[in-house]
Amino acid sequence: MNAQPRVLIVEDETELARMVRLNLQRQGYVVDQVTTGESALSTLTTWHPDVMVLDLGLPDIDGLEVIGKVRAQGATTRIIVLSARGQHHDKIDALDAGADDYLTKPFNMGELLARLRVAFRHLGPLLNAGVGVFGALTVDFSSCEVRVAGQVTKLTRTEWALLRTLVAAGNRVLSREQLLRSVWGPLCLDEEHYLHVYIASLRKKIEPDPRTPRYIITVPGIGYRFSGDPSHEGR
Repeated sequence: MNAQPRVLIVEDETELARMVRLNLQRQGYVVDQVTTGESALSTLTTWHPDVMVLDLGLPDIDGLEVIGKVRAQGATTRIIVLSARGQHHDKIDALDAGADDYLTKPFNMGELLARLRVAFRHLGPLLNAGVGVFGALTVDFSSCEVRVAGQVTKLTRTEWALLRTLVAAGNRVLSREQLLRSVWGPLCLDEEHYLHVYIASLRKKIEPDPRTPRYIITVPGIGYRFSGDPSHEGR
């Protein structure tokens, strides 16, 4: 997670985007804004925002497609839809695609700020940590870099999203469904093999001995948790 909370506004109504940006900056958020879906996807890979405030009616690609591509990349960025589309099926479609929240225009700025606070609470206790050091394992949230015994370890985008989600949970157990929803999106809740494959791959890269994991601990019948205590061993 970024050392400072980052919010990306994706909105083609210039004055509205400016108003939202100024209000968020007053609250201490680091804010960037773009006007198209393609720009949003490009910014996602270079700037790594924690939360995206997304309009659905974009000039190039539909916001639902943006949500789907964000989740397909394995990004854990939380998505708050801010849209004039107010029908129930619009909200259901957005949430099913992988959005985390939905606010209909016209909206109250206080409510948007409250929903942002909820989004950041869900991102975990490492919001202001910047770097997490767990024995020989170092996780740098600002640069998205992982080091094992001082050596940089290359992770895929999905491996990073999975590790980030586990570490951000702060030793809490995350169910398989929670991890699948967070990393792959709500359309992949039945794809547990994704999770098993990536957990195994991640363990090979960060664990001293993947057969007796110290960091990524299996909780039988439930899911996984991250142990910040490298002296703990368990399967």
